[in-house]
This record gives sequence, C-alpha cells and structure tokens, in this order.
Amino acid sequence: MEKFFATCPRGLEPLLVDELQGVGAQDVRVVPGGVQFKGEWATCYRANLESRLATRILWYLARAPYEREEDIYRLALKLAWERHFDVFRTFRVQTTAIRCPLKSIDFVTLRVKDALCDRFRDQVGERPSIDTREPDVRVQVFLTERDCTLYLDTSGAPLWQRGLRHANVEAPLKENLAAGILKLSGWQPGTPLLDPMCGSGTFVLEAACMALQRAPGLERVRFGFEALKHYQRDVWLEIRNAALARVQEASFQQIWASDLDERAVRATKRNLQQAGLGGVVQVEQQDFLDCAAPAPEGILVANPPYGERIGELDQLAELYPAMSATLKRNFAGWTACFFTADTRFPKLLRLKPRRKTPLFNGALECRLYEIELVAGSNRKVRDGE
Repeated sequence: MEKFFATCPRGLEPLLVDELQGVGAQDVRVVPGGVQFKGEWATCYRANLESRLATRILWYLARAPYEREEDIYRLALKLAWERHFDVFRTFRVQTTAIRCPLKSIDFVTLRVKDALCDRFRDQVGERPSIDTREPDVRVQVFLTERDCTLYLDTSGAPLWQRGLRHANVEAPLKENLAAGILKLSGWQPGTPLLDPMCGSGTFVLEAACMALQRAPGLERVRFGFEALKHYQRDVWLEIRNAALARVQEASFQQIWASDLDERAVRATKRNLQQAGLGGVVQVEQQDFLDCAAPAPEGILVANPPYGERIGELDQLAELYPAMSATLKRNFAGWTACFFTADTRFPKLLRLKPRRKTPLFNGALECRLYEIELVAGSNRKVRDGE
C-alpha cells in the first residue's frame, strides 16, 4: 500500500476526506491544504479521475530533517529515481515551503535537480532533460521549518483543469473550488439550481457533470501517473471504462444560469455546448435584479462582484441592497449561497447568514455566506431598498 497526499483549496479538506474514502482511500487524515491517505495504485487512479475537489494527488517518496541545502541534496540523491521513471522522460522540480529558514527556495530546487540528474548519471550513464512547461514527470519538494518531504506528482496538470471551459471572462473560479462550494451549499442533483451571475459558467458546468455522473477527469488527455514505471495500464483502462459506463444521457437537469453581461452568457453557452452539455442547463441574459425563481424552492449560488477601488466599492454598496430586495421578493423558500471576499457583504445585503464558511480563492481569503430565504419570515421591503 502506498502513501499519497491530495492537495485542495483551503477550507475544503473535510469534504475531500469523504470524497477520497469513496474511492477506497484508507488511513485518511486532514492536514492544512490537503488530505493524507493510503491506498493501492487503483485508488490513486480513481482519485485522479473522480475527485472534484483535489488539485493534485502526490505520491509520497521520502521525508527527512534538514539544516542546510546539502542535506536536501543527499536525501534526493539516495532515492532510486531510475526505478520510478525512464531517463528519456522530461522532468521538473517545484518547491513550496512554510517557515523555511533557508535563504533561497530556488537554490533548493536547483540542488534537487542536481541530485536527480547525478543519480541517473551514476545508475544509467545519462541524465534526463528538464522541461519547466510541460514535463512528463513533476517532482514536488515540500519544506517545513525542520523537515523536507519529496513527492512525485501523479496528476500532471492541476486536476481543476477539466478540459471543459474554453471561453472565459474575468477572474473565473477554479473548477474544484466551484465544486466544493456546490457541495457546501447542500445542492444535490435533482434539486433546482440557479446561478444568476454565471460568468463563464463554472458553477453550472460542475453541477451538470455531477448530475450526469460524469467524472471530472474523463476529458483529460493524460495524467502524470502514465509516465511512471509503476503505471498499470490495464487497471487504469478498467477504471476509466467503468466511469464512462456510469455517465447518463444529457437532458435538462433543472439547472439555470444567467448574467447581465452578454459576453458571459455567450461564454457559458459555448462552454456547455463544447462539453456536450448544451441541453442540460438553461442559459439567458438577465439582470440579477430582474430574476424570478424558476421553481418553488432550490439553491441559488453566486460569486458576486467585489471591488477594491473606491468607485467600485460605492457601486457595490448600492447593488447589494437591491439584490436583497430581489431575494426577498422573488426567492422565498430558496437557499442563497454567495461566495465573496467582501466582508461588508452580509451587512449591505441586510440579510443574516445562517452559516459563514471560510474558504480561500488562491491566497485570497473569502467567505461562503448561506442565507435561508424562508417564506413569510422576512420583514417587508421598504420603498427604495
């Protein structure tokens, strides 16, 4: 049984535990920024194919304490890299660190590259080539204050790159964060879902794939594990074919999307169409303030705009109360979930969240505000609100 580490957006770790256990992971443990687990290679393949929340699945190789760069070099030099991938494979080393006392992370990366190449030269007589853009093999170095851990990346490109979204508007959410927000909202396939600020359609693309039981990795060209010597092609094909067999025929799934921006509507329609999901989601151009609930109850999820400049902040201070009036007037019986970095949002919206969940969009700290719009329980909207 092998050791793995699945990275994910901060705040989604508990959800990722459930997801990994669902694909057979054992000895699962949450750590900041991800989940440690054990499993066979089949579990690794399934996690890469089926996880909607993970960013990468890393295969644990070694860990040791260090005091200087040469300690890390010696740790990397001892590893039998030639048993893990062939010398003709290109590779890249990436280093991340938390409270690392060393002066240069780049120098650590260089020394691990040196160790890997020196090991290959000693064992097979030649060294592999480096490719920093699209390498066959990715080596991950993680440094804490005292320890260095080495991993091989079994994913390749980040798992949030589903291969479905071709048209983008400004600042799109990553797919795994969008999937996590949908799960936190309580949405389940079959429940009406509306995104009235859809942007390029990330929320509804994820929801459509969930509804049709379409594994998020089915459209990817390749995974990192395919370049490793341990790759079991027959096992992988069996897992992938089983996932393909579960996909349901595309049909309308009570998912709606809209946006005031015509470009966003075009982008969402294009992305859905190219993904083979054109009939699964109903998309139209509409101002949030004119939205009516498409069903008696359901989940509204949105990533509303948030500004940094004074003019933008003033505009949002006017927009949020107007949004509140629309919610009170048209969405009684619904649950609204707003993902934003604007800490003024609940106060300006004038609706008390039932739950606030801290999440990170990259390095940006955000909140997911869940608001229950119970029929008859809200105060009457005054003129001008």
